[in-house]
Amino acid sequence: MTTYIRRYVETDTGHRVPNHKSKCRHMHGHRYRFEAEIEGDVVTQQGVSEEGMLMDFSDISAILTEHIHDVVDHAFVVYSGDELALNAVKHMGVGHRTVIVDFIPTAENLARWAFEQIQPLISTAYGNRLRLVAMHVRETPKSLATWRP
Repeated sequence: MTTYIRRYVETDTGHRVPNHKSKCRHMHGHRYRFEAEIEGDVVTQQGVSEEGMLMDFSDISAILTEHIHDVVDHAFVVYSGDELALNAVKHMGVGHRTVIVDFIPTAENLARWAFEQIQPLISTAYGNRLRLVAMHVRETPKSLATWRP
């Protein structure tokens, strides 16, 4: 039987959706929640730290922190084809963090990006068939996007 676990990190991140028909075309920010969903078998190897778990939550947290949180928290994510936003952030000055991506930074695209950042880092050291099955990105309390391969 397969077990699923989830762990998340939250970031304060800015973006804009350049072609949006409404106010999302303006620069703004969100309190994002990036949540990894992992499946696998519970570790049965006796005496190891992960016995009874799929993966230690603190190990997942460390991966999410380094490869998602520390990259986009308090940063502005800009699509490389968005000349208006690129020009604006160029004049922000020292201390401004900009992350340039090759996609429009919607919740849907950020979910796929986040999945691709952490998928190779999910360990199967205990032979318990771990697999990242989805990345969920909550952009607002009412808006959630999920990417599954």
